[in-house]
Amino acid sequence: MRRRTRTLIGTIGILGFVIVYAPLAMALADSRIAEAPPLLQTVLYSILGIAWIFPLMPLIKWMERPDR
Repeated sequence: MRRRTRTLIGTIGILGFVIVYAPLAMALADSRIAEAPPLLQTVLYSILGIAWIFPLMPLIKWMERPDR
């Protein structure tokens, strides 16, 4: 598969993941994190803001792999 095709498929996958992840993270933040102490809120918001990258790293590496 050409890199251009992998990039298209990966971009669609990333968009799909973010469309699902963002509302879930917002719902979690609105329901549970808003009631936590400020220091804990900072840590949890940081984790939610970075957590999306870990499941997507294999997809991003696959997208950027050079053609054979």
